Amino acid sequence: MAKRTMGLFGATAVGVGAIVGGGILILVGVAFQTTGPSALVAFAINGFIALLTALSFAELSSRFPESGGPYVFAKKVLNVRAAFGVGWVLWFAYIVAAVLYAIGFAEFAVAAGTELWSTVFGVPPPWLTSRSTVVALALSSAAAYALSLARKAGGGGNVATVGKVIVFAVLVLAGLWALGDRPRATIADDLTPFFAFGAPGLLQAMGATFIALQGFDLIAAVGGEVKEPARNIPRAMLISLGLALAIYLPLLFVVATVGTEPGVSIVTMAERHPATVMADAAERFMGRTGFWLVMVAAILSTLSALQANLLAASRVALTMAHDRTLPRVLARIDERRNTPIMAVYATFIAVAAIVLIIPDLAQAGAAASLIFLVAFALAHITGYLARRREEAPSPYRTPAFPVVPVVGGLACAAMAAFQAIAVPAAGGITALWLALGGILYFALFAGRAEALDAFAQAQDPALSRLRGKIPLVLVPVANPQSAPGLVAVANSLTPDGVGKVLLLTVMRPPSRLVNGDQEMDYERLDAGQLVMQQALRASWAAGQAPEALLTTAEDAWDEIERVARTHRCESLVLGLSELEGVKGGQLEKLLNRVQCEVVVVRAPPHFDLKEARNVLVPIGGRGRQDEIRARLLGALTRHRGQRRIRFCAVVEEAAPPEVAAAREQSLQALADDEAPGAGSVEVVRSDDVIHALVERGNDADLVVLGLQQHKGQTLFGELSLRIAAAIDTATLMIRRRR
Repeated sequence: MAKRTMGLFGATAVGVGAIVGGGILILVGVAFQTTGPSALVAFAINGFIALLTALSFAELSSRFPESGGPYVFAKKVLNVRAAFGVGWVLWFAYIVAAVLYAIGFAEFAVAAGTELWSTVFGVPPPWLTSRSTVVALALSSAAAYALSLARKAGGGGNVATVGKVIVFAVLVLAGLWALGDRPRATIADDLTPFFAFGAPGLLQAMGATFIALQGFDLIAAVGGEVKEPARNIPRAMLISLGLALAIYLPLLFVVATVGTEPGVSIVTMAERHPATVMADAAERFMGRTGFWLVMVAAILSTLSALQANLLAASRVALTMAHDRTLPRVLARIDERRNTPIMAVYATFIAVAAIVLIIPDLAQAGAAASLIFLVAFALAHITGYLARRREEAPSPYRTPAFPVVPVVGGLACAAMAAFQAIAVPAAGGITALWLALGGILYFALFAGRAEALDAFAQAQDPALSRLRGKIPLVLVPVANPQSAPGLVAVANSLTPDGVGKVLLLTVMRPPSRLVNGDQEMDYERLDAGQLVMQQALRASWAAGQAPEALLTTAEDAWDEIERVARTHRCESLVLGLSELEGVKGGQLEKLLNRVQCEVVVVRAPPHFDLKEARNVLVPIGGRGRQDEIRARLLGALTRHRGQRRIRFCAVVEEAAPPEVAAAREQSLQALADDEAPGAGSVEVVRSDDVIHALVERGNDADLVVLGLQQHKGQTLFGELSLRIAAAIDTATLMIRRRR
């Protein structure tokens, strides 16, 4: 991951660069068109909603100071699938925002160039105002910032940010100065009618302009690069949003008053020239200097917003690639410059493709606004859940909890729904992008992402608490001597202080027929109680404290399945003493009836999982046990340095070197997913697979085998049974949740 190089100023510059300028310059005409002078109210209400959202973001960012923003929040508090959905749409939203600002810069640059050409040379040539020129300028600006981000972690851009703030400050001060010479009655006339189109117009303006206040979230997106994140991230968010509102509200006021022509309302001005209403207004109270100040502000604003969104998009892609929810190549860091070069280049390529392919980005921009609102609503939800489930308070705590996340979340959700209804194409684009992401996730990323997430969850029990998960592991016991070993394996599948282990003893009903009459057989009851008592004693002696359940049933196998189903057990741990009759027997049938994860333990008497230092994991292919195997290995290696995990594969003696090399590479990728930093790999050349694995299994303390999956059925494969029968080492045979 990239190092922490940004201080408070750098983090604030990211937020200010994204918020201030670009959005208001592009959307101010739309705001005045749809609601009139009450655009002030629309921005003020949006500012209040954005402030509530920034407060939730600040708490989450101080609790999880990592790059990725809402993607990281969803991963920590919800699950990896929800996180992929959030990250996928956020990446798209930041890319589209970057495209909008790249084209916005190009169009303002062309407008400024046209004005200069007309002043100096007369009629401008056709090529100056052509789409090719706009596209070339948009691509050039995006490429320049991409190269900057690839060479330097912060990526530069602060000069443009500071410059545009100064320009906007000059515009506001000049407008307020002009306002002082204007009669109050004239000002009142300029603001009448204040709500030009009533409540519907106000709501429409709010929906269209909310994205102008988006940008504080980019600070969370680059949180992994901020120094002293618990202190600097909340401050940077609130400062950047406060500065934006301090500029926007007075600027809108002076535009609607001293920026209008005598007898001409701001609504009429916006309807005539919606794109240049800000420049026209500035020219009214500052002359030609005002026009050029707005043009300079527009160019600086779009450039800094372009840089900020490219930065945020690349960091979201980087974090997702680390979690395997995007291709792993995007996680590559330049060793010399410490920058995520592949994530930056991939983001630029996506921006360039959209610039070239889509000529009209209005609908995509509306989709980006909708996506941000949905992401903000989710941030409020995750903030609420994180606070409710917390064990220790976060460094920054949102005031007025739970009012802030509840009101903010409802407001963002309502505006998102309004946006989807008002601009149906935005909802369609969002749905299409989500559908594409779902296909890619389940086709390419799900196995590796969920395996890595399972390992991380086993390593850090706090994740289970944050996600509100209390996993229950069922352990049926018939032989008290095997209980400690089984419970030890079950405990490894439950996070410390979060999950529960349930011992189950099933006995037949304590009654029998004697001369045609029912007679109670209390010996059965005594025997069942004795088994449970001995199992608990053995478990307690081993330092384990499971719960216990004693039930009666005619068929123990049916009862195990019933208890697993009714108690919604996440995992089932079964002991296996004899291998004969297993294939096609009652145990195999049970495996195909239960829905939970299954671990079948074959171990010598008095097996102690704590003593298993050398763990062998034979791999025949990619397999289908990634998640449960990763969770098990994560639990075994929770205390680093105590266990050695060795992934082993066998290739034929005569296999070409490139085949063995490819097998080793794929095995290493699997080890990096299922036991990152804790697993080594070995590729063995042998024509006798069983002999090679048995030889290495006998040198290990524990062997982890995957049960065979065939046409939806779980089977004890011939290879696994022969290996288990030939070695003296404890063996765990695993199957994922059905």
